[in-house]
Amino acid sequence: MLHKWEGIVLKVRAYGESNKIVTLLTREAGKVATMARGAKKPSSRLASVTQPFTYGMFMVQHHTGMGTLQQGEHLNSMRHIREDIMATAYASYIMELVERVVEEGKPEPFAFDVLLHALQAIEEGYDPEAITLFVEWKMLPYTGVQPILHACASCGAVDGEFAFSFAQGGFLCHRCYQHDPYIIRLTPTQLKLIRMFYTVPIDQIGKIDLKKETKYFIKKIITTIYEEQTGIRFKTRKFIEQLERTPELQIRSKEEMPEDQ
Repeated sequence: MLHKWEGIVLKVRAYGESNKIVTLLTREAGKVATMARGAKKPSSRLASVTQPFTYGMFMVQHHTGMGTLQQGEHLNSMRHIREDIMATAYASYIMELVERVVEEGKPEPFAFDVLLHALQAIEEGYDPEAITLFVEWKMLPYTGVQPILHACASCGAVDGEFAFSFAQGGFLCHRCYQHDPYIIRLTPTQLKLIRMFYTVPIDQIGKIDLKKETKYFIKKIITTIYEEQTGIRFKTRKFIEQLERTPELQIRSKEEMPEDQ
């Protein structure tokens, strides 16, 4: 059966001399693996639409198992993401995260919208590090981890001072600090930001300007959750860490950003 799906190219790997196996995240069918025959050839009509980050409409012959990609049409090739090294790094991490946690074979419209809005925000020049935090918190439930962030995980209180507890799986109010000797105390701003990352749709945030220290603090929490509670470790994170240790690369990426972005 031939399907027309709205999708994003999540992952690409070579198959043989001229073919590609392309993993799409589609709005209608979820994550789908497809064979793009001849797509490695520069002259192929599938060459440009099977690049990572591509958002488009895809015609897929699909019954059971792997489908066959027949043709594609660009909706957005994400040019800025491809040309800016920091944007590429964070977008690649987001793609790997979504590809790893979303199961194949069923529609996942929430995950699709999270990915699409994240890529569009980075493409439009939003802070890719902040956008990545949104994705990390929003995709947690797909790993089986659902932190309690609307109230105290112990007593249910919604008022008072709060801290984050890995042991209790969410926020603890000051009345319940004794339940975890390793709590991470939070300022009201940090509390609000974590809740925003988890609950507010990316396309509704507008411009967001966060201090480097704030992003680092919240990133340490979410990274610990993924590494210690889900057991998932991401290859692309190493690339980001390398960039963070190489300031001249960050400076160069800003200098090379196209003027029309």
